[in-house]
Amino acid sequence: MSVVTAAQVKELRERTGAGMMECKKALESVNGDVQRAIEELRKSGRAKADKKAGRIAAEGVIVIRTSDDGRQAAMLEVNCETDFVARDENFVTFTNALIKTALINKVQDITSLSGMPYDGVTIEEARQALVAKVGENIHLRRVAFIDSPTTVGTYLHGNRIGVFVQLDTDNSELSKDIAMHIAASKPLVITSEEVPADLIAKEKEIFMAQASSSGKPQDIIEKMVDGRLKKFLDEVSLLGQPFVKDPNVTVANLLSKNRAKVTAFIRFEVGEGIEKGTENFIEAVMSQVHGN
Repeated sequence: MSVVTAAQVKELRERTGAGMMECKKALESVNGDVQRAIEELRKSGRAKADKKAGRIAAEGVIVIRTSDDGRQAAMLEVNCETDFVARDENFVTFTNALIKTALINKVQDITSLSGMPYDGVTIEEARQALVAKVGENIHLRRVAFIDSPTTVGTYLHGNRIGVFVQLDTDNSELSKDIAMHIAASKPLVITSEEVPADLIAKEKEIFMAQASSSGKPQDIIEKMVDGRLKKFLDEVSLLGQPFVKDPNVTVANLLSKNRAKVTAFIRFEVGEGIEKGTENFIEAVMSQVHGN
């Protein structure tokens, strides 16, 4: 077995981010060949990534990047297990590189993004290596790309909520305000007519049951239900909501005043819809200590 030098270990650590002892063992196993050692660490990284793949990753970041002319934008959600890793320099570098790739290549789905190049490997291989490095499951959850004839309004609330909004006219200040409103108020659709029929039926059933218990006559009950249903439709549709910066006007009023219409929007929030499991903290810590 050849002698492994400190310089070789240092180079391998810089190129892979693996621990010193892992680098030393990998180099010893391939007689000091740095390139082969990288391959060995990538193989072990894959094994570690596979082992962690079943763990729930509901933390993470939303990142947005726009083109120079402001008419194209990409948004990406990357998940990890803890907020600590979401702030890790390696994780942040990885996500920033990915959103740049997504914008340049007009990526519409995660599968396409995962197969794209990243520093001599694919993004998926880089993800697996990062899992091995930080010790947590990392998941590329979703990506969106918009190519608009007008300036895209974007808003990023910290790194937890991201929004695109497209208007039918160029008004960068208004589009940004609407994006901020969407981040805060979480509309499901643009207009009340777009609310899914099954959701309306479900809410109507609930309202009817609540009103029926009042003991009022049927015609009064129907008017109560109609009123509650209208309020619900306003609450979940963008145009019916009070504008977050001036609750005295609705978003519909604001748009009308500016002779503008919202033609599309997309809202991402970290971890939304992911069922978070419970974990024994002591067991989790011991698992990290023993490298599981």
